[in-house]
Amino acid sequence: MLYELAKLTVQIGSTSKALPGIKAFVEEGKARGELLGCWASEIGELNKIAVLRGFSDSEGLRAERKRLLESSNPFGCRDVLTHMEADSYAPFPDLPPIETGAFGPVYEIRSYALKPGMLAHVMASWRTSLPARIKLSRNLIVMHTIDGPPRFTHIWPYASLEQRAEIRATAVSTGVWPPKGGSDHLAIMTNGIWLPTEISPLK
Repeated sequence: MLYELAKLTVQIGSTSKALPGIKAFVEEGKARGELLGCWASEIGELNKIAVLRGFSDSEGLRAERKRLLESSNPFGCRDVLTHMEADSYAPFPDLPPIETGAFGPVYEIRSYALKPGMLAHVMASWRTSLPARIKLSRNLIVMHTIDGPPRFTHIWPYASLEQRAEIRATAVSTGVWPPKGGSDHLAIMTNGIWLPTEISPLK
């Protein structure tokens, strides 16, 4: 399974106006991929919508990216869209495909730009640390880019911000988290809290 994570910047107050077009675009007959999540930014960069889609193979992902780039109305919301970026991802080894369901409603989407040559080291440290961490709370996915600068993104659902704080504190105090070698591997860190929109299969 491969994934696309698109982040759309929209005009202030226009998130609800953009959603019908996004839904129609990803469900159009010639569209490829499956809509997994659609979130609105709550903490971090605002006036953004994150659209996560899954693809069974690279051919489908490339075809859908071509359709997106050549569209005169990308994601069906050009009238309120001010900026768009889309990244292609592969999951870290041995992780199951993303399952949709009601796991939130608070989702943390955290991304890192990697120092050059560090992806293999990061995957090894996460493979060691992740099993103990997911005993504390569900992980949706950990995935790395397959184009552009080397980056990876992980997504965590929580019932509330309070639950997130409690779980993260427990993980750190018990030594479960974070994975070893972070500062040696990572260059830039970005983070945001996102809430599911009405069209999101992930709630």
